[in-house]
Amino acid sequence: MSAHSGALEAVDRILNRGGDADEVLRQVVSALHERVDAYSWVGIWFVEEGELVLGPSAGEPQEEPTRFPISYEGRVVAELGVAWAGLAAEDAALLERVALLISPYCLVGWDTGGEAWSP
Repeated sequence: MSAHSGALEAVDRILNRGGDADEVLRQVVSALHERVDAYSWVGIWFVEEGELVLGPSAGEPQEEPTRFPISYEGRVVAELGVAWAGLAAEDAALLERVALLISPYCLVGWDTGGEAWSP
């Protein structure tokens, strides 16, 4: 099994378990960082009041992160960022797929102050 397919399987398991959006996203970021050695840093920025605000992240960026938009119903709600030594087609496919899968979890701000979120 490649690191990419292992990372995608780990993300699928996390999403299938569900739970609090903040915790799910922290686990997804951690799984990508831990399972793909080339990713020195993984993080998610949330769109809050027109600005990008860094949420969960793992690792230390060795270079400027490449960002993948996270859209929900045609609107960019966040960005998935990954710092790596070189972009490969397999990396882009994995990260675009993860961005799609986690989009419903990116609808709320990173910190709700411990309060339950209701739409």
